Amino acid sequence: MSLRAYQQAATRTENPREVEYRLFGQVTRALMEASQADVNDIQTRIHALDWNRRVWSALATDCALPENTMTKELRASIISLSIWVGRHSSLVMRKEEDFEPLIEINRMIMQGLAARAEAA
Repeated sequence: MSLRAYQQAATRTENPREVEYRLFGQVTRALMEASQADVNDIQTRIHALDWNRRVWSALATDCALPENTMTKELRASIISLSIWVGRHSSLVMRKEEDFEPLIEINRMIMQGLAARAEAA
């Protein structure tokens, strides 16, 4: 079986929460690697921060849709976190802040996704 066939099969068997968990795991791992990279390794830092920002932006966009079934409070919290992630990422790029708060937020989201998957 080719790698592509395996990936397609894995994607078909995962539920949305598992896909989100896996995505957060991957982007969080990239942030962790970037946090350990040389401060002058701009490419690694930019890649991880931009990827994380895009994930959060996609979540915020989804939360802004009227057909989203999450509570308004939860949707507003995710949108607020997305805005914060964007601002904090800019500070990290300017070396005014570190990666750890971004990593911690992603870990908390992963814990919530795991708990929801277990409850389902």
